[in-house]
Amino acid sequence: MEKTQKLYDIDAYTTDFTAAVISCCPVTPSKEGEEVSSPLYEIILDQTLFFPEEGGQSSDTGTLNEVPVSHVKIENGIITHITNAPISIGETVTGQIHWESRYSNMQQHSGEHIMSGLIHSHFGYDNVGFHLGSQAVTLDFNGFLEEEQLREIENLANEAIYRNIEVLAEYPPAQVLEDLNYRSKIELNEAVRIVTIPGYDICACCAPHVKRTGEIGIIKIVDAIRHRGGIRISILCGNRALEDFKQKQEQVYAVSALLSAKPELIAPAVERLKEENFSLRGEILGLQESLIQLKVSQIAEGTKNCCLFEESMDSPAHRKYVNMLAEKCSGICGVFVGNDENGYRYIIASKYEDVRTVNEKLKQSLDAKGGGSKEMVQGSLLGFQEAILALF
Repeated sequence: MEKTQKLYDIDAYTTDFTAAVISCCPVTPSKEGEEVSSPLYEIILDQTLFFPEEGGQSSDTGTLNEVPVSHVKIENGIITHITNAPISIGETVTGQIHWESRYSNMQQHSGEHIMSGLIHSHFGYDNVGFHLGSQAVTLDFNGFLEEEQLREIENLANEAIYRNIEVLAEYPPAQVLEDLNYRSKIELNEAVRIVTIPGYDICACCAPHVKRTGEIGIIKIVDAIRHRGGIRISILCGNRALEDFKQKQEQVYAVSALLSAKPELIAPAVERLKEENFSLRGEILGLQESLIQLKVSQIAEGTKNCCLFEESMDSPAHRKYVNMLAEKCSGICGVFVGNDENGYRYIIASKYEDVRTVNEKLKQSLDAKGGGSKEMVQGSLLGFQEAILALF
């Protein structure tokens, strides 16, 4: 079978085309015995505008004769379109790609070339991984960049956009290609497509790109993490960057209103709130400890078994409460925090008896979850106070 003619190589801005159906086959399950939820078909055309999943970029989507195309793949130069309905071999079809997602991918991919070219020229790092999906755009490099260096690259990348430089895509002759210094240089037995952004990047690439850098709109780094000895950078370009800004702006304004602070002052307002909360928490812990001491003082020394209930109490206070009770009880003591409706967290302790026996009773009667040592167990359960008390 001849290789599929790539119409997107000729014009990335065309959205509809006609082609002849060369092959149409049902998709077979990838594993023996696997069931396919709904029938899918692999359709091969003599030519296509659909860019397949390739080079880290997700495929175009669209329609063939109004039949949805959900995925497109390429193997040995033959492009296959995945649909949910068959189309007869020999039929002439009208194909249409989803322009919004195509153009978004073009913006992201051209933006990635600028970023990768700048990082390579300024720091000598190679792009060793790239993913362009419907949401995320990630770039992996074999060296780490500090925050200040990332900001520098981001500023330079956006300068390239402001300059509105022409983006060139071509198949240079073999002799020219041999002498050309470009990223992603690999040995191929076929023509190599080179995408050039003068002054910023020269790279082998199979994907559609914008005509001029100004169409990218903006390049924004949204995340950067250490990854396999280097760095993984997440970027957004064009409309994706705008939508991300809108969402974050909405959140900033919402927090601003809640804090009664100007948007540009929400960070110090949150810091003050944290300090106030820390101070109040200290006061609460002090009062809680005083209350615990008061309640423990009301328990007679040498009390055999003791089971108490509290509506709410944090873990450190809970444990301290039980430890203080264990000093006064000659048997087993337990504190259950919560209520009958939502369940209880519990800690049971004893200096004289194996508390695991009580825990086993809780598991058998109330399906409690938890464990521990013979001196102390802790866990959680759903049950009523009466049922819990009956086991002490």
